[in-house]
Amino acid sequence: MALDAAVLALCAKELSAALADARIDKIFEPTRDEVVLNLRTRTDNPRLFLSARSGSARACLTKETFENPQTPPSFCMLLRKHFTGGRLLDVRTLPDERILFFDFQCTNEMGDTVVNTMAAELMGRYSNLVLVQTKNPANPAAEGKIIDALKRVDFEDSEVRQLLPGLAYTLPPQPQKASFLGVSAAGIVAAVSQKELPVAEALIKTTGGVGPVVCREAAYRAFGGRDVTASRMTEQEKAALLEAVAFVQAAYADGGTPVAVVVDGRPVEFSFLPLTQYSGADLVEYGSYSELLESYYAAKDKAERLRQKSRDLAKTVHNLHERAVRKAAARREEQAQSAASEELRVYGELLSANLWAIQRGAKNVTLTNYYDGKEVTIPLDVRLSPSANAQKYFKEYKKKQTAARMLTELIAESDAEAEYLATVQYEVETAEGEAALAEIRAELKSQGYLKYYKAKDKKQKPADFLRYVSSDGFPILVGRNNAQNDRLTLKTARGRDVWFHVKNAPGSHAVVLSGGQPVPDTTKTEAAVLAAVHSSQNGGAKVQVDYTEVRNVWKANGAKPGMVLYDPYETAVVTPDPALAERLRAK
Repeated sequence: MALDAAVLALCAKELSAALADARIDKIFEPTRDEVVLNLRTRTDNPRLFLSARSGSARACLTKETFENPQTPPSFCMLLRKHFTGGRLLDVRTLPDERILFFDFQCTNEMGDTVVNTMAAELMGRYSNLVLVQTKNPANPAAEGKIIDALKRVDFEDSEVRQLLPGLAYTLPPQPQKASFLGVSAAGIVAAVSQKELPVAEALIKTTGGVGPVVCREAAYRAFGGRDVTASRMTEQEKAALLEAVAFVQAAYADGGTPVAVVVDGRPVEFSFLPLTQYSGADLVEYGSYSELLESYYAAKDKAERLRQKSRDLAKTVHNLHERAVRKAAARREEQAQSAASEELRVYGELLSANLWAIQRGAKNVTLTNYYDGKEVTIPLDVRLSPSANAQKYFKEYKKKQTAARMLTELIAESDAEAEYLATVQYEVETAEGEAALAEIRAELKSQGYLKYYKAKDKKQKPADFLRYVSSDGFPILVGRNNAQNDRLTLKTARGRDVWFHVKNAPGSHAVVLSGGQPVPDTTKTEAAVLAAVHSSQNGGAKVQVDYTEVRNVWKANGAKPGMVLYDPYETAVVTPDPALAERLRAK
């Protein structure tokens, strides 16, 4: 569900108490929709997380670590200019509005004290973060001037409300609905009774300030699973709805309880009161609203951040792979045409043997093919003599023969390039962060696929291998990308160590470090499962994994990163098991 005004108001109270007199120490913008403020209080160093992403907009304290871009975005630099060192004065919200205002006392470039406000508008796909300079520092709630917005809104985007630097900040238009938490329970029941709709839908249509899940909860508490039409409620049913609405209002007034509904280990809803409408589901209570929001959105946000960071690189690698596949197909087609070169040789021989019968300037000539006795019509170039036409066919024949020999090597190169880029494509899709993506970019630059800019490109510290420990106590290392695969197999591993790789598909190299000891079958099976998990075949039921000792693995001259040859080898058939990989992960 989206964050509603009720949960947001309770979250604001929590943040106001936790961040009293906090000062901004550092500001980061991990992705284009997220901002992290490192704060300092007298007793702690909390981090405030603000997200304007449409599917997971929120404001809460966070303990998560973020990878920041090497070059701060322009909006991050603007935030640092106007807010670094600022002292938090207040965290406030407005009734039934999904907007949090963070008022900071800051110092401008002239040394004057000013009050700057971050307005976190958490309204689904219209979510935004607006920076406002308050006109009256003594009254931060007064209308101010927009410094800038994370997502600028001009006249083409909205005729009603624009968010551009220099304009006055105004609140978004508010629908004319009764406040669920501000109007008496009797007033809400009276308004709902006018609607020819099921009670839950009538509550959603007539009230504001809470999300649909709270309206459904009130209806469920009143009538259980029964479908009751609002305009046809009996007096007894109205009394039941009145009691349910009053209960929800009382729960909010008491500060509520941060609760999430968990189905199959995954949170599906959250609110400020226990949601009894989800029978059979688990209700998990949290110590704070920040913990609730972090838990609810964590996995979704992590995937979205990686998708944003890898989007451009994934598109580039996809295009490179498609180009390599097209190149190989074109060369095969050209090779097929070269296979018909024998006909050119025959044409040349027939013309040479019958020069006396060919008239100069003729467009074609029909001659008897002395190889099979059949007549054949040979096209001629009217600009050339009969002898020159014969030489032309001989030259084309030699050209096709040479092309056929070269195309065999070129097709092998194109196939190898397509296979290599398929492995890079898999690496981009499974990259776990900015460091992994940076290593892939460096690899592509070293192979000439991306341009290298010496002034801009900073050297990255190479990431470590993925480390596991088998149930028999043997270390198992897994490469994260092609560069790591080369380093692991050709430099780190030793001759008696056992090497694993999924058969005929992109994937990581896995190596069991034997330390000179025989490797048990249990460890081999676990390493094969890890190789399958870290491959493009990780969704399969039965995956073939080749394995051999490292001394049987070598790299051909000129081979791309991560591409090796091995012989002899054995093949195991395993089922990918991410749960096993998690259990074996070295702590």
